[in-house]
Amino acid sequence: MAEKLVIIPTYNEKENIEKIVRYVFQLEGDFHVLVVEDNSPDGTAEIIRILMKEFPNRLFMEERKGKLGLGTAYIHGFKWALKRDYQYITEMDADFSHNPDDLIRLYDACKNGADVAIGSRYVGGVVNVVNWPMGRVLMSYFASKYVRIITGLRIADSTAGFVCYRRKVLETIWLDKVRFIGYAFQIEMKLTATKLGFKVVEVPIVFTDRTEGTSKMSRGIFKEAILGVIKLSFKKIKPDPEFKG
Repeated sequence: MAEKLVIIPTYNEKENIEKIVRYVFQLEGDFHVLVVEDNSPDGTAEIIRILMKEFPNRLFMEERKGKLGLGTAYIHGFKWALKRDYQYITEMDADFSHNPDDLIRLYDACKNGADVAIGSRYVGGVVNVVNWPMGRVLMSYFASKYVRIITGLRIADSTAGFVCYRRKVLETIWLDKVRFIGYAFQIEMKLTATKLGFKVVEVPIVFTDRTEGTSKMSRGIFKEAILGVIKLSFKKIKPDPEFKG
């Protein structure tokens, strides 16, 4: 069993999924991939099934009954990983907005002392975002500023979705108590890890907006983040009572 797993949630990603899987598998380091597939009507699952025959014991798929939200997809993937022997678990989008080459840099950061390594768009400002309209860049950038003001979370890119976790972090976080599903999910995971005393570092990356497929961003997801941050500021963080580490 490899020690590194990449979790990729999918909904209507037929244009990207084969390319992203093949790219990850050509990297050094023997990464495995788990696709959490939300019953895409475009045939994404069938593409993955064909690839699984080519990459047995490296590519896996968990199929869900419908579009249940990004946060729940990652929680599903985390629990799947924890039932196995993976030591480093990374979230990554299917659409190449996250450069797969950076998987190695995030893994190296955790291997060398970090408990959580964030692929950060904003640790050096806003210059590392490509192909987003400036309005969206500023909205995302200032969302992290807002999170810092409300919660005190000292992370430049608190909504980042490219994150590597050491196993012990996901074992400690009470996953069944994570409540949000969109941008607020990403904030909640980082805030929880920080409050539980884990070392969180930011690794600067270049984020490039998707060139194929359709964005899953919605006003509802952004609204959840804005209102959710206020709720998170009052949340009492407790470790999973079943974790004995």
